[in-house]
Amino acid sequence: MLEGKTIAVIGGGGKLGGALAGRWIKAGLNIIIGSRSGMPYAAAAAAADIIVVTVPYAAQADTLAQIAPHVRGKIVVDTTVPLVPPKVMRAQLPPEGSAAVRAQTLLGEGATTISAFHSVAADKLATDDEVDCDVLVFGDDKAARSVGVALAEAASLRGLHGGVLANSAAAEAMTSVLIFMNRTYRVDGAGLRVTGTLVDPDA
Repeated sequence: MLEGKTIAVIGGGGKLGGALAGRWIKAGLNIIIGSRSGMPYAAAAAAADIIVVTVPYAAQADTLAQIAPHVRGKIVVDTTVPLVPPKVMRAQLPPEGSAAVRAQTLLGEGATTISAFHSVAADKLATDDEVDCDVLVFGDDKAARSVGVALAEAASLRGLHGGVLANSAAAEAMTSVLIFMNRTYRVDGAGLRVTGTLVDPDA
């Protein structure tokens, strides 16, 4: 599903983008990195088949505006969590309902927007250790969600379909809850794990 595809990590100079890019490179994927100190975001998006946006919420709108002319017909994976400092332990979803729906609105109908990687600790991804955390993938197009699941698996994580894009609000809000738990219980990178025996929906 990812074979022969070029994946642009927009914000690849940051913690999450750099960690994901590192894991995907080790998995043999063709990765290009768009960063403020390297290849411009627009150029990276133009050169890619799949675009993964890993910038902070404060930079989301500006970043998407830069890549919007280059996303038609492509899958855009938005990882944005609407954290609003200093109250990052309080869920603060945008007026659109979620950062993912906001991304879809800003990019327009030419792109297929999905969302994922909200609740995975970047510092854990940056290591070679196993990360005991599931990745929920949201999107209105099942085939595009399957690409997100494949990206999670390429990063040695378990990717799971989470339903339509609007459902991303649940994972985005849960990130604030996990930050609260990290601080309250002094845990290093709390994550989510879905229990039960799951049957592959693509089988």
